[in-house]
Amino acid sequence: MSMKILVIEDEVDLNRSIVKLLKTQKYSVDSAYDGQEALDYIKVSQYDVIISDIMMPKLDGLGVLSYLRNHHIKTPILLLTAKDTLEDKVTGLDAGADDYLVKPFEFDELLARIRVMLRRDNRENLTSSVVFGDYCLDFVKKTLTQNGQLIDLTSKEFELLECLVRHPNIVLSREQIREHIWDFDYVGESNIIDVLVKNIRKKLGNPSIIQTKRCMGYVFKNEESD
Repeated sequence: MSMKILVIEDEVDLNRSIVKLLKTQKYSVDSAYDGQEALDYIKVSQYDVIISDIMMPKLDGLGVLSYLRNHHIKTPILLLTAKDTLEDKVTGLDAGADDYLVKPFEFDELLARIRVMLRRDNRENLTSSVVFGDYCLDFVKKTLTQNGQLIDLTSKEFELLECLVRHPNIVLSREQIREHIWDFDYVGESNIIDVLVKNIRKKLGNPSIIQTKRCMGYVFKNEESD
């Protein structure tokens, strides 16, 4: 599966040029022309890198950055700007940006910076949360939120959901899930996995996220991972 990048740039020609460049490098690319449109993409998709202009209509790049970090989305972000002052760079980096590129720039430098961020992301395992639809599952904080609102899960419910989310679109048997949650031979109710799944579905309010495969097990459906 190719790396997925979101480009946010209100200059139409530059946006299209960056998208074309990235596609020649075999990246999967979405593009938005303002910060508000970008949030519509971010709420339903996961990205390996986000490239964002700062000065944009409706919602600027710093506003997008603030949304991401407030929702514990740690996707690496490269800010693009026409401003080349130290103060502007510090503002962006302090807000949570991973890198900063001043316009006009060479496309080779843009590609190099993207590669650096991807390598850094892999080393530090920054993908500590997964966003699906309105939900955000944070593996570090052990929390599930919907539109920023905390959903109360028991520790076992969280571990079961985490197990499924880490293996999107793959059917896991009840035995595989049980081994992940308890790490030893479980002694108790034989339908405990079914009970936990039922509870999670009720709390999510969306039963289709976890689907039952008769005589096989359960699967977390995430279209973005297909």
